[in-house]
Amino acid sequence: MLKNTFKTFTVLVALIAGSTLSASASVNISARTHVGALATTFSAGIPTTLAGYQTQKLAWKTCNDNFQCSTLRVPIDYSNLKTGSFNIGVLRYQAIKQKSHIGSLVINPGGPGASGIDYAMAAEYIFSPDILDKYDVVGFDPRGVGKSAPIHCLTDKETDASYSADSKPDNPVELKAYLANAKSYVAKCQASTPNIMHYSTLDAARDMDVLRAALGDSKLNYVGKSYGTYLGTLYAKLFPGNVGRVVLDGAINPNASSRDQNLVQAVGFDHALNAFIAECLARRDCPLSSTSGVQTLNTSYNHQSKPAVIQSVIALHSAVTPAQITSGAAQFIALFKATSLKPLTSRSRRAVTESLVVLGTASALYDNTSGWPQLRTALREAKSGNGTTFLALADQYSQRNPNGTYANNESDASLVIDCLDWHDSRTLAQVQSDAKMFATQAPVFGPYLAYNALSCQYFPTAGATASGASSPTSTNIASINTTPIIIVGTTRDPATPYQWAVALHKIIQNSRLISLNADGHTGQGRGSDCVDSAVDKYLLTGVIPAKDLACSL
Repeated sequence: MLKNTFKTFTVLVALIAGSTLSASASVNISARTHVGALATTFSAGIPTTLAGYQTQKLAWKTCNDNFQCSTLRVPIDYSNLKTGSFNIGVLRYQAIKQKSHIGSLVINPGGPGASGIDYAMAAEYIFSPDILDKYDVVGFDPRGVGKSAPIHCLTDKETDASYSADSKPDNPVELKAYLANAKSYVAKCQASTPNIMHYSTLDAARDMDVLRAALGDSKLNYVGKSYGTYLGTLYAKLFPGNVGRVVLDGAINPNASSRDQNLVQAVGFDHALNAFIAECLARRDCPLSSTSGVQTLNTSYNHQSKPAVIQSVIALHSAVTPAQITSGAAQFIALFKATSLKPLTSRSRRAVTESLVVLGTASALYDNTSGWPQLRTALREAKSGNGTTFLALADQYSQRNPNGTYANNESDASLVIDCLDWHDSRTLAQVQSDAKMFATQAPVFGPYLAYNALSCQYFPTAGATASGASSPTSTNIASINTTPIIIVGTTRDPATPYQWAVALHKIIQNSRLISLNADGHTGQGRGSDCVDSAVDKYLLTGVIPAKDLACSL
């Protein structure tokens, strides 16, 4: 969460790339390479000044048939260049019409931990022919990710155990195990990552300006989705004079605390689940019961006291009542509880635990077009104890390959980057107290997100490393003044709730907000001509909409 991982005892729901990443994530990183091997120590030939880094020339080589690959060198520590450098992997899809070439369009699909290289390899599916004609589409793996000094904490089997582990401690014994797992995870990250305090998004934003200069662009043209909007926001704050044409889709509110992010996302996922339930109950083949006697929801979560959560989806499915939606949510809670006592089975013979069922449900909510039908299938199977489709949805989310390897290191990178960006100073007692409120405001997903930030309690703080690293980079941004920027928010986005787009719109002066009335995560490239034409016109001409837009699919 924030960012990209609806995880177990680490970052529960990181703001993710969602369906936009799944089409392009194809790199198999099964070997656990020590990050130290990919960090270059200070020596002859490495720039000694920031200007030296910014004037480096990228050596492009043909890769993956139609693309070009290169390596960018960036400082490990911008406050102490003598610490050494990281090598950052970069890939570009060259503009088809070089005579009308506008420049580079740097892209990021989300995360933290998602590969910009993999995303750029799907350029032809992400952008219109007009954009591909005139822009070099450039993806890079942010530091710690994929081909850029990747962070590795767990083996594949340990990652399996992490995703399967209990993510909702219900008693002192379960809480003790939860905390022990979290502490072990962080310790393994520290042991394999010598420069662990230098993987923040603030550092990655500085890297992006080095990339801009190395690409030969005076301004950064950028499309960031989900967590990529946070990366773009920090870039605009650091380098307002270097901002070109920027689109931030599926926005994060940079001023929300870790606790508040988790709470808003929990409510967002509950809201998205309500939309699924309403659509499902309007169908004849819905596996949910419309007359269930299950009544386990907190009484504060009903259609009288929570109109914003339920009534908005009633308008789309008038034949479904608020009580039926509440009952449907209760059936999910009952399913989660049942799998905590007895996991579901699967064709692969892997046990489908409570956490995997929750993860599979969340995964399906990112995309109502493909995810919702799979969730209906998963619910039908679960009635006979079969969790095969729930497991497939969870594996799709975590990008686990059928052979037990993982396609990337997103899980490990997400933990480290989130802890650097959003360190939570609450005590265990405060977290436990807040958990009660989470369960009231978001009864289905709230209990699984309430303990999300506890892993970061074990993360090193400033001065804990020999390199004298800076403190975590959570920052309060009152205002950003730069050239016009487009912000896209989807009204029923589960991972980056619409209210975050509204908040970012207020922070970034001269921005325009495009609101997409739809389910699912992010808005560009999902079939709305209203959204896509406005984004394309802006990227191609620099002309921003005259006013905020309200769009639909």
